[in-house]
Amino acid sequence: MRHAIDTVMVEQRAASFTRRSIKTDSKQQGLRLALSMIDLTTLEGKDSPEKVRSLCHKAVTPWEGIIEPHLPSVAAVCVYPSLVKVAKRALEGSSVNVASVATGFPSGQYPLEVRLNDVVEAVSDGADEIDMVINRGAFLSGCFDEVADEIAQVRTACGHAHLKIILETGELETLENVRLASDIAIQASASVGPIADGEVFIKTSTGKVSPAATMPVTLVMLESIRDYYEQTGVRIGMKPAGGIKTAKQALHYLVMVKETLGNDWLNPHLFRFGASSLTNDVLRQICKQQTGHYTATYDFSEA
Repeated sequence: MRHAIDTVMVEQRAASFTRRSIKTDSKQQGLRLALSMIDLTTLEGKDSPEKVRSLCHKAVTPWEGIIEPHLPSVAAVCVYPSLVKVAKRALEGSSVNVASVATGFPSGQYPLEVRLNDVVEAVSDGADEIDMVINRGAFLSGCFDEVADEIAQVRTACGHAHLKIILETGELETLENVRLASDIAIQASASVGPIADGEVFIKTSTGKVSPAATMPVTLVMLESIRDYYEQTGVRIGMKPAGGIKTAKQALHYLVMVKETLGNDWLNPHLFRFGASSLTNDVLRQICKQQTGHYTATYDFSEA
């Protein structure tokens, strides 16, 4: 199952996506698309119902003052399991999903029974998506069957909810390990039953470890997704998370997705950004495209 990775070639290929020329019309479309792919996230010890409700309002209406009246909502709001009910009520009637970081986030070191109960309760409270973390200690110890079994059990516990599997690539040490973890995550998910397109994602990071998402890491994960699609015809989703702060970076990622996986993946059903701070820069760039000047940062609520 291991794949030899030429790190230099991966880095060169990833860098090449940052040099593509994006024309004005394509840039506008790309910015709106990037906005629709964002998972607005709050994962702090000081999170409160009031903060989550505010975030949900921003998710549905990213900026009420913008000239363009029909901006897309973001894809999802991601919260701790204890705040899923609050988010679900706040987003009622909207197209925005509720995601929850169950399974002992961010360490993934809790007893498996605790992690599975975490998932079941979050889904029961209304979570549409579960962002789980793999046990990196087990993976780096070579206990791949243990990692795969835990992923399979979490997918079963998700029931109807979609599953995003966080690899925490900043702790996996090599691109070979990133590819192996990606393959294990996808295969383990498939082991418990058929996967519908977009029902399972692989995700780079929790956002709590540095480095988080990088283009070379994301490219390796996209190639795992591409190979699985070529073998099975099933489209696995992708979510780079952490470290993507500017609209320019987001457009680079979209170019990489298009050239690696094709246009089918250029929608929120199959690609997400886990980068709340990205939202306001995307909004500023949309405004710049429409008016010719940048809006002050204080004109936007905090994401």
